[in-house]
Amino acid sequence: MFAYLLRRILYTLPIMGGVALVCFALVHLAPGDPLVSVLPPDASAELQQQLRTLYGFDRSLPEQFVSWVWRALHGDLGTSIASNRPVTSEVMTAVVNTLRLAVVATLIGFFFGCLFGFVAGYFRNSWVDRSASLLSVLGVSVPHYWLGMVLVIIFAAQLNWLPATGAGPGGSDEWAWNWEHIKHMLLPAITMSVIPMGIVARTVRALVAEILAQEFVVGLRAKGLTHFGVFRHVVKNAAPTALAVMGLQLGYLLGGSILIETVFAWPGTGFLLNSAIFQRDLPLLQGTILVLAMFFVVLNVVVDIVQSLLDPRIARS
Repeated sequence: MFAYLLRRILYTLPIMGGVALVCFALVHLAPGDPLVSVLPPDASAELQQQLRTLYGFDRSLPEQFVSWVWRALHGDLGTSIASNRPVTSEVMTAVVNTLRLAVVATLIGFFFGCLFGFVAGYFRNSWVDRSASLLSVLGVSVPHYWLGMVLVIIFAAQLNWLPATGAGPGGSDEWAWNWEHIKHMLLPAITMSVIPMGIVARTVRALVAEILAQEFVVGLRAKGLTHFGVFRHVVKNAAPTALAVMGLQLGYLLGGSILIETVFAWPGTGFLLNSAIFQRDLPLLQGTILVLAMFFVVLNVVVDIVQSLLDPRIARS
């Protein structure tokens, strides 16, 4: 088991290096001058050169990359061009907000996805199976930003049950676990949960149908095991794969929430990325992408470790 964990960690190191290189290269390949947003139209050549030197844009790309990685290893992601504030503080505040929203959305999607998947798998080829499968297909197919706008129109504009935007009363970004703040989370969390719910439901449905057709299930029933006992064995065999899917979906929600956070004005990484892209804020854009990518890599390692704890056959293989 220890050898498996050590091997997974060693495999992660070159992946992190490649991710950092890709993040740096893709941002610099984008057209446009990052200093346009802060330079006045009549800026002199001397002022432009001073700002380029200040942000390190006067050096070659390999030198910029090595310097950026070295500072990132020490927790320094640079200074935002637009706000002149440390990128690390802005990114970490946004990551906490996105992580809070993504975890709630993943739990909602995982719960209902497993529920629909187990029901469809147990009653396969029935109207229950077809109904659950239809819901899962709709969840994967419906554009989540469109669904978010529909939910805002229904529950915020027409029924006035829930707030439409923001993370707290009065537009405050400060978070507290009370009903006033949870109300602001419900609509974006439900919107984000639709896609993972559909994916988890389809995955669990296929797993349950496959497990129920195996010989050991027939043997358990022949021994007189109750339906609950059989269900417990099915859950134990389906749990590692379902957990892996849930972990991947959490990573996707962290990186792919830009449209939902823009629709609901949620102060997370998606909203921050949207602002950085339009302002051509290279340090902020690089720092946000790097943190999200590294979080996704670490999340995959954690999911692999938890899978090996649930199913020791993975570590032995």
